[in-house]
Amino acid sequence: MTPKTRCLALLTAGALAVCLPAAVRAADPPLRVLATVAMISDVAETVAGDCADVTTLIAPGVDPHYYSATPSDVRALSRAELILYVDFALEEQLAEVLQALSNRTPSIGVLEAALTSDRLLDDPEEPSATDPHAWMDVSRWAQIAPVITTAIAEQRPDCAEAMEARAVEYIAKLDALHGWVGEAIASIPEQNRILVTAHDAFYYFSDAYGIEASEAIEGLSTTAEASIGDILEVAEFVIENDVPAVFIETTVNPRTIQALVAEVRSRGHRLEIGGELFSDAMGEPGTPEGTYIGMVRANTVTITEALGGTVPAWPDALSDWAIAWNLSD
Repeated sequence: MTPKTRCLALLTAGALAVCLPAAVRAADPPLRVLATVAMISDVAETVAGDCADVTTLIAPGVDPHYYSATPSDVRALSRAELILYVDFALEEQLAEVLQALSNRTPSIGVLEAALTSDRLLDDPEEPSATDPHAWMDVSRWAQIAPVITTAIAEQRPDCAEAMEARAVEYIAKLDALHGWVGEAIASIPEQNRILVTAHDAFYYFSDAYGIEASEAIEGLSTTAEASIGDILEVAEFVIENDVPAVFIETTVNPRTIQALVAEVRSRGHRLEIGGELFSDAMGEPGTPEGTYIGMVRANTVTITEALGGTVPAWPDALSDWAIAWNLSD
């Protein structure tokens, strides 16, 4: 049988792709990737390009600690070809569903996959548990880019080279962002480098950027209600350290911080709400804060200005990002 005849035989068996050169072979459709939170999906979209169709399960402003899967979520997860989540210390209510689906769908907890144990922080109240909020340290979070690249390339190998190049470029941008955040926080007077928030989502930020102390009314998880005792304890901390400003969060009810401010002021001390921070969710899609870079930028500006620092010039390496969002220095 001649090569041409062999090819025709394969054609009748439905193996057209084997007979044609790779250049004219039909392209694989984008991989269906579902990420639990936007901090992951933004990285995945950046490195994947057209090789993946990335969707986000949990909407902006929604607390992932509380989030439970709806029937439509289960259907979306079931249709995915790759599932990306942070860690069950974050997606607490989704753990059972994610574990069940992992038996048939590639599923990756990016925190464990990207960071060695020495780069993870423990829950200070429960040392056996992991603090999942690693996106607060840009240098740590950058390490999920190659993990996601590899996971997608396993199912779309023709995309590997292009995705690896995009990942390298993106990591370089995040390196510049990391340096900029450090410079901004270093401008805050040392005695003011104290971060008081609604819940303990900022230990990685403090660890990475030289915040002297980080205090919160609630613990790492927001599933436990703050008590009056918790508020009074943090009020004592604020007064003793002469903290100038505290911060609310987009995914946490502001009433606990408002109660803290009222308590401190009732004792004759001045205290301001320094602004709103993105903790467990990014901003709305279509806004700068709806990107990982923009979320970090917004938090850093808010913290730096409220605590008496000076926001440095935006890095040249990120000028294209700023231009795309019509932002100046």
